[in-house]
Amino acid sequence: MSRTPMPPQLPNGSFPASAAETLGLSQKQLRRAGIVTLSRGLRLPLHSKGTVAEHLRGYAELDPDCCLSHGSAARIHGISLSVALEEDWRIHLARSGERWKPRRRNVVGHQLTFKPGEVMELDGVRLTSPARTWLDLAQLMSIGDVVAAGDSIVVEHGENHPRPRRALATIDDLRAMVAAHPGMRGVRKARLALDLVRVGADSPQETQMRLTLLHAGLPEPTLNHVILNEWGAAAVWPDAAYVKERIALQYDGRHHGEAVQYQRDIKRQTLTERLGWREVRVHHEDLLGPRPEVVDKVRRARSTRRELAPDARKIGV
Repeated sequence: MSRTPMPPQLPNGSFPASAAETLGLSQKQLRRAGIVTLSRGLRLPLHSKGTVAEHLRGYAELDPDCCLSHGSAARIHGISLSVALEEDWRIHLARSGERWKPRRRNVVGHQLTFKPGEVMELDGVRLTSPARTWLDLAQLMSIGDVVAAGDSIVVEHGENHPRPRRALATIDDLRAMVAAHPGMRGVRKARLALDLVRVGADSPQETQMRLTLLHAGLPEPTLNHVILNEWGAAAVWPDAAYVKERIALQYDGRHHGEAVQYQRDIKRQTLTERLGWREVRVHHEDLLGPRPEVVDKVRRARSTRRELAPDARKIGV
């Protein structure tokens, strides 16, 4: 005899076992091989195609006093994480006040004190706000990684950008969060990192590129600069730029080796140079080692471009 089919309203993500009756699931169906027990009282359909938020939602639903925090909240917000945290898929749950930490399988429990506005709801999930998540991450990551996380929160691009985006929070929001928790673990590191957070970096690699140049004693490149064409229209959006020398820095990730992306990169470089700029392409390997190659690449480019400083062309501002 064939099994009774699963109800169509089965969640596309995790859910408390206590919600089975509401979902139209019998206890027998709840114990089927197609439904995985994530933790005590928590289930997930085996072939769920839900988002990160949907997969983690059930953890917060188990206890109304809990919310997702740290790395789990960061994944939902899209905040950059360190390599170690990216590889650690344990669930971070926080309970407010002086009650006990959440304790269950595959969960890192936290006991935290929240001020108004530091816990929010996103896509039906209770979690810490972007600014509070950033401050919580500060105790778990290096200063460079905390800067990259901050950059990923404050990054924004206007509607004329190929990939418009709105900031999750502002630098002032991060500054206010640090001021609100002067004695919290990691706050000193967050305060130091805050001085290096900038608007305009789209990836942790772009942040690393900027910090590497700064640490080598080079001037800080400008983010969110737009190169205009002969008619004053936006033409090229460098990842970073030395505007005075007309040097455009472009970080080429691993996907830039693909044929279609490679052709786009060549077209972009041709346009950049036609507008009177020099493009410096930076690869992942250029950021590695005790003497990153990106430093020499930029120094050579700046040395060459200084000879062209008197160039009076008005294109490519």
